[in-house]
Amino acid sequence: MEEQNIVSRAVSKYVRIAPQKCQLVADLIRERYVGEALTILRFSKKKKASFIIEKVLRSAIANAQQKVSDIDVDNLFIAKIYINQGPQMKRFRAAPMGRALRIIKRTSHVHVYLEEIKGR
Repeated sequence: MEEQNIVSRAVSKYVRIAPQKCQLVADLIRERYVGEALTILRFSKKKKASFIIEKVLRSAIANAQQKVSDIDVDNLFIAKIYINQGPQMKRFRAAPMGRALRIIKRTSHVHVYLEEIKGR
């Protein structure tokens, strides 16, 4: 496995969306340049998941610019992006005959790692 030089990272925790929905959008932009990824996210059909991932990606770009002042944003590449499952909130919905059905509200942790690739 080749060594990666991670320039910046951004993490968003406890986001109120199911991880499975977010992973579908994360798969679209994995191993792409940042400009291309932002375009894909803007026109994605899964609006909430793409909005959340776009927000974390923009945060990672800002972190890279803050860390290395003379960095070229066009050379930034999404080295790693993954969605982990966070804690679940358990609720119930009333059901017939005095029963209760469980509703599980899932949360996600979104991780984005950026790398700089020169000579594109």
